[in-house]
Amino acid sequence: MPQARPPLPYVVLAGERPGGNALARARGIPAGVLADVAGETALSRVLGVLRSSPGLKGGVLCGPVADVVAASGEMQRLLAPGDVRWIAPASGPAASAVAALDAVGACPVLLTTGDHALLTVAAVERFCEQALAVQADLVVGLVPHDRVRAAFPQSRRTVLKFRDGGFCGSNLFLVRTPAARAGILFWRRVEQLRKQPTKIARELGLWTLLRYSTGRLTLEAALGLLSRRAGCRVGFVRIEDARIAVDVDTVADRDLATSILRAAGDSGLRA
Repeated sequence: MPQARPPLPYVVLAGERPGGNALARARGIPAGVLADVAGETALSRVLGVLRSSPGLKGGVLCGPVADVVAASGEMQRLLAPGDVRWIAPASGPAASAVAALDAVGACPVLLTTGDHALLTVAAVERFCEQALAVQADLVVGLVPHDRVRAAFPQSRRTVLKFRDGGFCGSNLFLVRTPAARAGILFWRRVEQLRKQPTKIARELGLWTLLRYSTGRLTLEAALGLLSRRAGCRVGFVRIEDARIAVDVDTVADRDLATSILRAAGDSGLRA
């Protein structure tokens, strides 16, 4: 019989960009991950799923900021079991990911976000098993856009459009080898240039951007080009569950997630 793999550590990114989170401002709460989603905070739901996943064990929570952690009874409750180590967030998601991975100090590592309120144990287990089999350093989860559009036609999602179809992000990543760090550092450089499109084009390659913008770039070709630019092999896992494309960083998404959870009977969605 094949040996069971050892459980993976995990990283949860729960910081916020400079200027704060629109959902937090709208709800009058100190951090977006503490938004109530059908009677439980988004972060509580995420940590509950990760703690219930048999293929995972222990991790690092990067964010919210120290003042929020110190003042929040909910944060104290979530950290009380002692299996998750809190660290302060860095200047952005990519920098926070690097800091958290350094704190874990091992690979492979599952990486997700604290606002992923519709995450399920089944989705996590399936993603980890499939991603571990991908010959890549960094593996991303992608959800076909047609499945998301069919399930939630009223929801606006960011779509990556390729010649062979559109995909939405899932906020699920497997940092499979230490070489993935180069990819995350590349992400950080691009993230820092998000208001300077000319410099972003230089980082990604103008020809790549032209092929993408004209619909001539396939997903496989895009990942190959990204791998060369980032200095590590980037692969993907196709996720069929449309709910995994929904996070809760806006009021509309929080309301959508709440309605999904209530329709599913809440606890049944986590399995």
